[in-house]
Amino acid sequence: MSVDAYKIDGVKVINHPLIQHKLTIMRKKDTPSVVFRALIKEISLLLGYEVTRHLPTELIDIETPVTRTSAPKLSGRKLCIFSILRAGEGLAQGLHDLIPSARVGHIGLYRDHDSLEAIEYYFKAPNHLSERFCLVVDPMLATGNSAIAALTQIKSRGAKNIVFLCLLAAPEGLSNLRNAHPDVEIYTASVDEKLNEHGYIVPGLGDAGDRIFGTK
Repeated sequence: MSVDAYKIDGVKVINHPLIQHKLTIMRKKDTPSVVFRALIKEISLLLGYEVTRHLPTELIDIETPVTRTSAPKLSGRKLCIFSILRAGEGLAQGLHDLIPSARVGHIGLYRDHDSLEAIEYYFKAPNHLSERFCLVVDPMLATGNSAIAALTQIKSRGAKNIVFLCLLAAPEGLSNLRNAHPDVEIYTASVDEKLNEHGYIVPGLGDAGDRIFGTK
């Protein structure tokens, strides 16, 4: 599906030429893990630029080598990057390089291969989530079950201002996530064709976690 052809409220497809070029290389089955990891980090920087463009700022007084002036800085509590383990680490690490002051939360979920439901096994996050912008990341939005479960748990800890970021999304996952959490905006680099009978995105890029970490 063309990224320009997909229109739905609350979903933004970031159709930047550099992102699409790097994503094509990631899709190739013979791309080695070391290249895959480097590309996902590079893409995360480009995606992060777009996702954070609306962060609030405030003016502070500073002194440059030339004069005193007022200049903008990020305001409020530091944002939180939430990584859905384990594949979310590929995006989270690049985003943390982009915003080194950000706090990082982790939520561990695995997908039951029979029911395709998400099962939580770990949760760790900073305090004051209700006062932070929370950026939840996972490379793949397939059925949407893992993302829905993660967002439900994050909200239960008080988070209110949340955005979900992924590399690839299936139409089924987008629909499910928007229905379950209509207040959460979704950013993605591509909306692919469909899910296959095993719940994998088509054409997709395979299992992102396995390709990032070189496992089977």
